[in-house]
Amino acid sequence: MVYDGIVIGLIVGMIRGGFFGALKGLSRLQLVAGWIFPLLLLFQFGYFYLQGRNEALQQYTGISIMVIYVIGLLFVALNRRQPGFKTIFVGVFLNFLVMALNGGTMPVSLEAASMIGLEYADMLRTNDVVFKHAALMEHTKLPFLGDIIPVVAPYPREMVISIGDIVMNVGIFVFLQRIMTAEKNGLDHGKGTEFQRA
Repeated sequence: MVYDGIVIGLIVGMIRGGFFGALKGLSRLQLVAGWIFPLLLLFQFGYFYLQGRNEALQQYTGISIMVIYVIGLLFVALNRRQPGFKTIFVGVFLNFLVMALNGGTMPVSLEAASMIGLEYADMLRTNDVVFKHAALMEHTKLPFLGDIIPVVAPYPREMVISIGDIVMNVGIFVFLQRIMTAEKNGLDHGKGTEFQRA
């Protein structure tokens, strides 16, 4: 879901800030340890690809996901002065909390999952872990923080999301709007938008 927030934020930011103004705002952005975020994305994509082809990796999925979240939380905390990053931290932490309490997997509502695809719901129903997801059961801890919200048509990508996903994406959207409209709104280093130095 984080990818959706980024894409939507970029599109709206381009519209609101103007193409060149938005690009200028993005080009001026400097995050503390900014290399961490793309590295985490690449690692997650790579792990997802290899997990289904290597049984050994499947045994360490929960631990690997938790490590990714801890590093991600550290990255967000380091950049907490950026607009929207405190909200992002809350969203990421909510997802981290429910996964940490449930063996490193995100609980997914079977009812919500069945609304986006029977195959996905069947995999969860047989208690097969789908990358970092598992079926929400009676013994699931903090079930209300799991993936319980179905997103269906007319949205172009069907999925099940959590409260943490929504909070995180609100923060991402706020962050992108602030930096991409800074040029149009006359904001700079000392006028409301902070561009952290690496």
